[in-house]
Amino acid sequence: MLDIKFIRENPEKVKQASENKGIEVDIDRLLKLDEQRRAYIQESEKLRAEQKKIGRDNLAKAVKIKSQLKTFLAKLSEIEKEFNDLMLQVPNIPFNDVPVGKDETENVVLRKVGKPPKFRFQPKNYLEIGKKLDIIDVQRAAKVAGSRFGYLKKEAVFLEFALIKLAFDFLNKKGFIPVIPPVMVKERIAEGTGFLEGTDKQECYCLSDDNLYLTGTSEQSLVGMHADEILDEKKLPLRYFGFSTCFRREAGSYGKDTKGILRVHQFDKIEMVSFCLPENSKKEHQFLLSLEEKLMKSLNLPYRVVNICTGDLGRPAAQKYDIETWLPLENRYRETHSTSSCTDFQARRLNIRYRDKSGKLNFIHTLNGTAFAIGRTLIAIIENYQQKDGSVKVPQILQKYLNFKIIK
Repeated sequence: MLDIKFIRENPEKVKQASENKGIEVDIDRLLKLDEQRRAYIQESEKLRAEQKKIGRDNLAKAVKIKSQLKTFLAKLSEIEKEFNDLMLQVPNIPFNDVPVGKDETENVVLRKVGKPPKFRFQPKNYLEIGKKLDIIDVQRAAKVAGSRFGYLKKEAVFLEFALIKLAFDFLNKKGFIPVIPPVMVKERIAEGTGFLEGTDKQECYCLSDDNLYLTGTSEQSLVGMHADEILDEKKLPLRYFGFSTCFRREAGSYGKDTKGILRVHQFDKIEMVSFCLPENSKKEHQFLLSLEEKLMKSLNLPYRVVNICTGDLGRPAAQKYDIETWLPLENRYRETHSTSSCTDFQARRLNIRYRDKSGKLNFIHTLNGTAFAIGRTLIAIIENYQQKDGSVKVPQILQKYLNFKIIK
Protein backbone atom coordinates (compact mmCIF):
# COMPACT_ATOMS: atom_id res chain seq x y z
CA MET A 1 0.00 0.00 0.00
CA LEU A 2 0.97 3.63 -0.22
CA ASP A 3 2.03 5.79 2.70
CA ILE A 4 -1.07 7.66 3.91
CA LYS A 5 1.12 10.74 4.39
CA PHE A 6 1.99 10.60 0.68
CA ILE A 7 -1.71 10.34 -0.20
CA ARG A 8 -2.54 13.33 2.02
CA GLU A 9 0.15 15.43 0.35
CA ASN A 10 -0.49 14.22 -3.23
CA PRO A 11 -4.22 13.47 -3.56
CA GLU A 12 -4.46 14.52 -7.21
CA LYS A 13 -1.44 12.44 -8.18
CA VAL A 14 -2.97 9.38 -6.51
CA LYS A 15 -6.33 10.01 -8.19
CA GLN A 16 -4.64 10.31 -11.58
CA ALA A 17 -2.60 7.15 -11.03
CA SER A 18 -5.74 5.22 -10.07
CA GLU A 19 -7.57 6.50 -13.14
CA ASN A 20 -4.63 5.64 -15.41
CA LYS A 21 -4.57 2.13 -14.00
CA GLY A 22 -8.32 1.77 -14.47
CA ILE A 23 -8.87 1.24 -10.74
CA GLU A 24 -11.83 2.85 -9.00
CA VAL A 25 -11.09 4.09 -5.49
CA ASP A 26 -12.64 7.03 -3.64
CA ILE A 27 -9.61 9.05 -2.52
CA ASP A 28 -11.76 11.88 -1.12
CA ARG A 29 -13.62 9.40 1.08
CA LEU A 30 -10.31 7.87 2.15
CA LEU A 31 -8.92 11.25 3.21
CA LYS A 32 -12.12 12.08 5.11
CA LEU A 33 -11.89 8.78 6.98
CA ASP A 34 -8.23 9.49 7.69
CA GLU A 35 -9.15 12.84 9.22
CA GLN A 36 -11.87 11.25 11.35
CA ARG A 37 -9.56 8.40 12.35
CA ARG A 38 -6.86 10.78 13.58
CA ALA A 39 -9.42 12.86 15.49
CA TYR A 40 -10.83 9.77 17.26
CA ILE A 41 -7.33 8.50 18.06
CA GLN A 42 -6.45 11.88 19.57
CA GLU A 43 -9.63 12.00 21.66
CA SER A 44 -9.18 8.39 22.80
CA GLU A 45 -5.65 9.16 23.95
CA LYS A 46 -6.89 12.19 25.89
CA LEU A 47 -9.52 10.04 27.62
CA ARG A 48 -6.91 7.38 28.50
CA ALA A 49 -4.62 10.06 29.94
CA GLU A 50 -7.49 11.50 31.98
CA GLN A 51 -8.46 8.02 33.12
CA LYS A 52 -4.98 7.47 34.55
CA LYS A 53 -5.13 10.71 36.55
CA ILE A 54 -8.43 9.91 38.30
CA GLY A 55 -8.08 8.52 41.78
CA ARG A 56 -10.17 5.78 43.32
CA ASP A 57 -12.26 8.36 45.16
CA ASN A 58 -13.90 9.70 41.99
CA LEU A 59 -15.63 6.50 40.94
CA ALA A 60 -18.50 8.23 39.12
CA LYS A 61 -16.14 10.15 36.84
CA ALA A 62 -14.09 7.03 36.19
CA VAL A 63 -17.18 5.12 35.09
CA LYS A 64 -18.22 8.01 32.82
CA ILE A 65 -14.80 8.21 31.15
CA LYS A 66 -14.70 4.42 30.71
CA SER A 67 -18.08 4.58 28.96
CA GLN A 68 -16.95 7.46 26.74
CA LEU A 69 -13.75 5.63 25.87
CA LYS A 70 -15.68 2.49 24.93
CA THR A 71 -17.89 4.52 22.60
CA PHE A 72 -14.91 6.26 21.01
CA LEU A 73 -13.02 2.99 20.47
CA ALA A 74 -16.07 1.31 18.91
CA LYS A 75 -16.44 4.21 16.47
CA LEU A 76 -12.70 4.23 15.79
CA SER A 77 -12.81 0.52 14.99
CA GLU A 78 -15.64 1.11 12.53
CA ILE A 79 -13.78 3.97 10.84
CA GLU A 80 -10.51 2.05 10.69
CA LYS A 81 -12.14 -0.93 9.01
CA GLU A 82 -13.48 1.20 6.16
CA PHE A 83 -10.22 3.16 6.06
CA ASN A 84 -8.10 -0.01 5.80
CA ASP A 85 -10.38 -1.51 3.14
CA LEU A 86 -10.00 1.64 1.04
CA MET A 87 -6.23 1.78 1.59
CA LEU A 88 -5.93 -1.73 0.13
CA GLN A 89 -7.73 -0.55 -3.01
CA VAL A 90 -5.24 2.24 -3.73
CA PRO A 91 -2.78 1.13 -6.44
CA ASN A 92 0.93 1.77 -6.62
CA ILE A 93 1.98 4.95 -8.48
CA PRO A 94 3.40 4.22 -11.97
CA PHE A 95 6.83 5.63 -12.76
CA ASN A 96 6.99 8.64 -15.09
CA ASP A 97 8.36 6.57 -17.98
CA VAL A 98 5.43 4.13 -17.90
CA PRO A 99 3.25 4.79 -20.98
CA VAL A 100 -0.31 5.89 -20.22
CA GLY A 101 -2.79 3.57 -21.90
CA LYS A 102 -6.06 1.77 -21.30
CA ASP A 103 -5.04 -1.87 -21.99
CA GLU A 104 -2.48 -4.19 -23.61
CA THR A 105 -3.09 -2.67 -27.04
CA GLU A 106 -1.26 0.46 -25.84
CA ASN A 107 1.85 -1.25 -24.51
CA VAL A 108 5.06 0.04 -26.10
CA VAL A 109 7.55 -2.25 -27.84
CA LEU A 110 11.10 -1.30 -26.80
CA ARG A 111 13.10 -3.71 -28.94
CA LYS A 112 12.98 -6.91 -30.95
CA VAL A 113 15.71 -9.54 -30.69
CA GLY A 114 16.25 -12.40 -33.14
CA LYS A 115 14.49 -13.17 -36.39
CA PRO A 116 11.37 -15.35 -36.67
CA PRO A 117 12.18 -18.62 -38.47
CA LYS A 118 11.29 -19.05 -42.14
CA PHE A 119 10.05 -22.54 -42.89
CA ARG A 120 10.39 -24.27 -46.25
CA PHE A 121 7.38 -26.36 -45.39
CA GLN A 122 3.90 -25.82 -43.95
CA PRO A 123 4.53 -25.52 -40.17
CA LYS A 124 2.18 -27.03 -37.59
CA ASN A 125 1.06 -25.67 -34.25
CA TYR A 126 2.55 -27.02 -31.04
CA LEU A 127 -0.57 -28.97 -30.07
CA GLU A 128 -0.68 -30.86 -33.34
CA ILE A 129 3.04 -31.63 -33.07
CA GLY A 130 2.74 -32.56 -29.40
CA LYS A 131 -0.12 -34.93 -30.06
CA LYS A 132 1.65 -36.63 -32.96
CA LEU A 133 4.85 -37.08 -30.95
CA ASP A 134 2.78 -38.17 -27.92
CA ILE A 135 4.44 -35.60 -25.63
CA ILE A 136 1.33 -33.49 -24.84
CA ASP A 137 -2.06 -35.00 -24.00
CA VAL A 138 -4.91 -32.60 -23.23
CA GLN A 139 -7.72 -35.07 -24.02
CA ARG A 140 -6.87 -37.44 -21.18
CA ALA A 141 -6.15 -34.49 -18.87
CA ALA A 142 -9.67 -33.19 -19.56
CA LYS A 143 -11.05 -36.62 -18.64
CA VAL A 144 -9.16 -36.55 -15.35
CA ALA A 145 -9.27 -32.86 -14.31
CA GLY A 146 -11.49 -30.99 -16.79
CA SER A 147 -10.59 -28.35 -19.34
CA ARG A 148 -7.36 -26.32 -19.29
CA PHE A 149 -5.13 -29.06 -17.97
CA GLY A 150 -2.55 -31.14 -19.78
CA TYR A 151 -0.24 -34.08 -19.43
CA LEU A 152 3.39 -33.61 -20.41
CA LYS A 153 4.87 -36.96 -21.44
CA LYS A 154 8.09 -38.61 -22.58
CA GLU A 155 10.66 -36.14 -23.98
CA ALA A 156 8.56 -33.10 -22.97
CA VAL A 157 9.05 -34.08 -19.32
CA PHE A 158 12.83 -34.25 -19.71
CA LEU A 159 12.74 -30.97 -21.63
CA GLU A 160 10.96 -29.31 -18.68
CA PHE A 161 13.63 -30.51 -16.28
CA ALA A 162 16.35 -29.35 -18.67
CA LEU A 163 14.84 -25.85 -18.62
CA ILE A 164 14.71 -25.97 -14.83
CA LYS A 165 18.35 -27.08 -14.63
CA LEU A 166 19.40 -24.35 -17.08
CA ALA A 167 17.69 -21.66 -14.98
CA PHE A 168 19.01 -23.09 -11.69
CA ASP A 169 22.60 -23.21 -12.95
CA PHE A 170 22.39 -19.74 -14.45
CA LEU A 171 20.77 -17.99 -11.48
CA ASN A 172 22.84 -19.81 -8.88
CA LYS A 173 25.98 -18.42 -10.54
CA LYS A 174 24.42 -14.94 -10.34
CA GLY A 175 24.16 -15.24 -6.55
CA PHE A 176 20.44 -16.02 -6.28
CA ILE A 177 19.33 -18.35 -3.48
CA PRO A 178 17.35 -21.38 -4.75
CA VAL A 179 14.04 -22.09 -2.99
CA ILE A 180 11.22 -24.57 -3.39
CA PRO A 181 8.46 -22.60 -1.63
CA PRO A 182 5.01 -23.51 -0.32
CA VAL A 183 2.29 -23.39 -2.97
CA MET A 184 -0.29 -22.34 -0.37
CA VAL A 185 -0.26 -19.04 1.51
CA LYS A 186 -2.33 -17.46 4.24
CA GLU A 187 -4.81 -14.74 3.35
CA ARG A 188 -2.58 -12.06 4.83
CA ILE A 189 0.28 -13.04 2.49
CA ALA A 190 -1.93 -13.18 -0.60
CA GLU A 191 -3.41 -9.80 0.34
CA GLY A 192 -0.03 -8.36 1.30
CA THR A 193 1.51 -9.12 -2.08
CA GLY A 194 -1.45 -7.47 -3.79
CA PHE A 195 -3.34 -10.47 -5.18
CA LEU A 196 -6.73 -10.20 -3.48
CA GLU A 197 -8.13 -6.82 -4.54
CA GLY A 198 -10.64 -6.22 -7.31
CA THR A 199 -10.69 -8.80 -10.09
CA ASP A 200 -7.39 -10.31 -8.86
CA LYS A 201 -9.33 -12.37 -6.31
CA GLN A 202 -11.22 -14.06 -9.14
CA GLU A 203 -7.92 -15.57 -10.30
CA CYS A 204 -7.20 -17.27 -6.97
CA TYR A 205 -8.11 -20.74 -5.83
CA CYS A 206 -9.18 -20.52 -2.18
CA LEU A 207 -9.22 -23.42 0.27
CA SER A 208 -11.89 -21.86 2.44
CA ASP A 209 -11.88 -24.56 5.13
CA ASP A 210 -8.23 -23.81 5.83
CA ASN A 211 -8.20 -20.08 4.94
CA LEU A 212 -5.38 -20.73 2.46
CA TYR A 213 -4.84 -19.71 -1.15
CA LEU A 214 -3.05 -21.64 -3.87
CA THR A 215 -0.29 -19.43 -5.25
CA GLY A 216 -0.57 -18.01 -8.77
CA THR A 217 3.19 -17.38 -8.68
CA SER A 218 5.91 -18.19 -6.16
CA GLU A 219 6.42 -14.42 -5.84
CA GLN A 220 3.68 -14.56 -3.20
CA SER A 221 5.41 -17.07 -0.96
CA LEU A 222 8.93 -15.74 -1.64
CA VAL A 223 8.03 -12.12 -0.77
CA GLY A 224 5.91 -13.30 2.15
CA MET A 225 8.87 -15.26 3.52
CA HIS A 226 10.25 -12.04 5.09
CA ALA A 227 6.97 -10.59 6.41
CA ASP A 228 7.42 -8.72 9.71
CA GLU A 229 11.22 -8.92 9.46
CA ILE A 230 14.00 -6.35 9.56
CA LEU A 231 16.58 -7.23 6.90
CA ASP A 232 20.29 -6.62 7.24
CA GLU A 233 21.27 -3.74 4.95
CA LYS A 234 24.70 -5.31 4.42
CA LYS A 235 23.08 -8.40 2.85
CA LEU A 236 21.04 -6.41 0.31
CA PRO A 237 20.11 -7.01 -2.41
CA LEU A 238 18.68 -10.30 -1.21
CA ARG A 239 17.81 -12.38 -4.29
CA TYR A 240 15.87 -15.64 -4.52
CA PHE A 241 14.58 -17.86 -7.27
CA GLY A 242 11.80 -20.32 -6.62
CA PHE A 243 10.45 -23.25 -8.59
CA SER A 244 6.82 -24.14 -7.99
CA THR A 245 3.60 -25.29 -9.54
CA CYS A 246 1.21 -22.33 -9.90
CA PHE A 247 -2.57 -22.16 -10.04
CA ARG A 248 -4.85 -19.62 -11.75
CA ARG A 249 -8.50 -19.64 -12.66
CA GLU A 250 -7.89 -17.56 -15.80
CA ALA A 251 -11.24 -15.90 -15.12
CA GLY A 252 -12.62 -13.90 -18.00
CA SER A 253 -10.66 -15.76 -20.67
CA TYR A 254 -13.49 -18.06 -21.78
CA GLY A 255 -13.08 -18.90 -25.46
CA LYS A 256 -9.59 -17.35 -25.52
CA ASP A 257 -6.58 -19.70 -25.67
CA THR A 258 -8.58 -22.32 -23.79
CA LYS A 259 -7.30 -25.27 -25.82
CA GLY A 260 -3.85 -26.69 -25.26
CA ILE A 261 -1.36 -25.65 -22.57
CA LEU A 262 -0.95 -21.91 -23.20
CA ARG A 263 -3.57 -20.67 -20.74
CA VAL A 264 -4.09 -23.36 -18.13
CA HIS A 265 -5.18 -23.65 -14.50
CA GLN A 266 -1.96 -25.37 -13.41
CA PHE A 267 1.57 -24.69 -14.64
CA ASP A 268 5.18 -24.80 -13.49
CA LYS A 269 7.31 -21.70 -13.23
CA ILE A 270 10.68 -20.42 -12.02
CA GLU A 271 10.34 -16.98 -10.47
CA MET A 272 12.98 -14.48 -9.35
CA VAL A 273 12.40 -12.16 -6.38
CA SER A 274 14.67 -9.41 -5.10
CA PHE A 275 14.66 -7.31 -1.93
CA CYS A 276 16.78 -4.19 -2.42
CA LEU A 277 17.44 -0.67 -1.20
CA PRO A 278 15.01 1.95 -2.59
CA GLU A 279 17.80 3.91 -4.29
CA ASN A 280 18.87 0.79 -6.20
CA SER A 281 15.49 -0.56 -7.32
CA LYS A 282 15.48 0.99 -10.82
CA LYS A 283 18.89 -0.54 -11.51
CA GLU A 284 17.77 -3.85 -9.99
CA HIS A 285 14.74 -3.92 -12.28
CA GLN A 286 16.95 -3.57 -15.34
CA PHE A 287 19.18 -6.33 -13.93
CA LEU A 288 16.25 -8.76 -13.67
CA LEU A 289 15.18 -7.89 -17.22
CA SER A 290 18.73 -8.49 -18.47
CA LEU A 291 18.72 -11.97 -16.89
CA GLU A 292 15.43 -12.83 -18.59
CA GLU A 293 16.88 -11.72 -21.91
CA LYS A 294 20.07 -13.74 -21.43
CA LEU A 295 18.00 -16.86 -20.77
CA MET A 296 15.94 -16.21 -23.89
CA LYS A 297 19.03 -15.60 -26.01
CA SER A 298 20.56 -18.84 -24.73
CA LEU A 299 17.55 -20.68 -26.18
CA ASN A 300 17.91 -18.73 -29.43
CA LEU A 301 14.21 -17.84 -29.47
CA PRO A 302 13.05 -14.61 -31.18
CA TYR A 303 11.40 -12.20 -28.76
CA ARG A 304 10.53 -8.58 -28.06
CA VAL A 305 10.63 -6.47 -24.90
CA VAL A 306 7.51 -4.47 -24.06
CA ASN A 307 7.03 -1.56 -21.65
CA ILE A 308 3.62 -2.22 -20.08
CA CYS A 309 1.18 0.70 -20.05
CA THR A 310 -0.70 1.92 -16.96
CA GLY A 311 -3.99 0.18 -17.79
CA ASP A 312 -2.25 -3.21 -18.07
CA LEU A 313 0.12 -2.74 -15.14
CA GLY A 314 -1.81 -4.20 -12.23
CA ARG A 315 -2.19 -2.89 -8.69
CA PRO A 316 1.20 -3.59 -7.02
CA ALA A 317 3.60 -2.65 -9.83
CA ALA A 318 5.12 0.76 -10.46
CA GLN A 319 6.62 -0.52 -13.70
CA LYS A 320 6.56 -3.79 -15.61
CA TYR A 321 8.32 -5.15 -18.67
CA ASP A 322 7.12 -8.19 -20.57
CA ILE A 323 9.09 -10.42 -22.85
CA GLU A 324 6.94 -11.78 -25.65
CA THR A 325 8.21 -14.73 -27.66
CA TRP A 326 7.47 -15.36 -31.32
CA LEU A 327 4.92 -18.11 -32.02
CA PRO A 328 5.05 -18.97 -35.75
CA LEU A 329 1.59 -20.50 -36.03
CA GLU A 330 -0.06 -17.47 -34.47
CA ASN A 331 2.22 -15.20 -36.48
CA ARG A 332 2.70 -12.97 -33.45
CA TYR A 333 4.56 -12.53 -30.19
CA ARG A 334 3.03 -13.90 -26.97
CA GLU A 335 3.96 -13.14 -23.36
CA THR A 336 6.33 -15.64 -21.76
CA HIS A 337 8.05 -13.46 -19.13
CA SER A 338 7.36 -10.39 -17.03
CA THR A 339 9.38 -8.43 -14.50
CA SER A 340 7.89 -5.87 -12.11
CA SER A 341 9.11 -3.25 -9.69
CA CYS A 342 6.69 -2.98 -6.78
CA THR A 343 8.74 -0.34 -4.90
CA ASP A 344 7.69 -0.42 -1.20
CA PHE A 345 4.05 -1.29 -1.99
CA GLN A 346 4.24 -4.93 -0.87
CA ALA A 347 6.74 -4.21 1.89
CA ARG A 348 4.37 -1.76 3.59
CA ARG A 349 1.56 -4.33 3.55
CA LEU A 350 3.80 -7.09 4.89
CA ASN A 351 5.95 -4.92 7.17
CA ILE A 352 9.31 -5.79 5.58
CA ARG A 353 11.96 -3.25 6.56
CA TYR A 354 15.69 -2.66 6.83
CA ARG A 355 17.74 -0.56 9.22
CA ASP A 356 19.95 2.02 7.51
CA LYS A 357 23.38 3.23 8.65
CA SER A 358 21.82 5.91 10.87
CA GLY A 359 19.70 3.28 12.64
CA LYS A 360 16.43 4.39 11.02
CA LEU A 361 13.95 1.73 9.89
CA ASN A 362 12.77 1.99 6.27
CA PHE A 363 10.61 -0.13 4.03
CA ILE A 364 12.42 -2.34 1.53
CA HIS A 365 11.70 -2.41 -2.22
CA THR A 366 10.54 -5.70 -3.80
CA LEU A 367 10.90 -6.81 -7.40
CA ASN A 368 10.03 -9.97 -9.28
CA GLY A 369 10.69 -11.55 -12.65
CA THR A 370 10.02 -14.74 -14.60
CA ALA A 371 12.98 -16.99 -15.34
CA PHE A 372 10.84 -19.53 -17.23
CA ALA A 373 7.11 -20.15 -17.41
CA ILE A 374 7.64 -23.77 -18.43
CA GLY A 375 4.52 -24.46 -20.50
CA ARG A 376 4.80 -21.34 -22.63
CA THR A 377 8.53 -21.85 -23.13
CA LEU A 378 7.89 -25.42 -24.30
CA ILE A 379 5.32 -24.12 -26.78
CA ALA A 380 7.84 -21.63 -28.18
CA ILE A 381 10.53 -24.29 -28.51
CA ILE A 382 8.22 -26.80 -30.21
CA GLU A 383 6.92 -24.29 -32.76
CA ASN A 384 10.19 -22.51 -33.52
CA TYR A 385 12.36 -25.65 -33.61
CA GLN A 386 9.97 -27.91 -35.57
CA GLN A 387 11.27 -29.83 -38.57
CA LYS A 388 9.69 -30.83 -41.86
CA ASP A 389 9.29 -34.47 -40.78
CA GLY A 390 7.33 -33.44 -37.65
CA SER A 391 10.25 -33.81 -35.27
CA VAL A 392 11.50 -31.05 -32.95
CA LYS A 393 15.13 -30.07 -32.48
CA VAL A 394 16.32 -29.41 -28.94
CA PRO A 395 17.97 -25.99 -28.40
CA GLN A 396 21.72 -26.51 -28.18
CA ILE A 397 21.99 -25.01 -24.67
CA LEU A 398 19.64 -27.74 -23.36
CA GLN A 399 21.31 -30.69 -25.06
CA LYS A 400 23.94 -31.06 -22.32
CA TYR A 401 21.13 -31.89 -19.88
CA LEU A 402 19.55 -34.54 -22.13
CA ASN A 403 20.46 -37.79 -23.85
CA PHE A 404 18.71 -36.75 -27.07
CA LYS A 405 19.07 -33.84 -29.50
CA ILE A 406 15.79 -34.25 -31.32
CA ILE A 407 12.27 -35.33 -30.40
CA LYS A 408 10.83 -37.69 -32.99
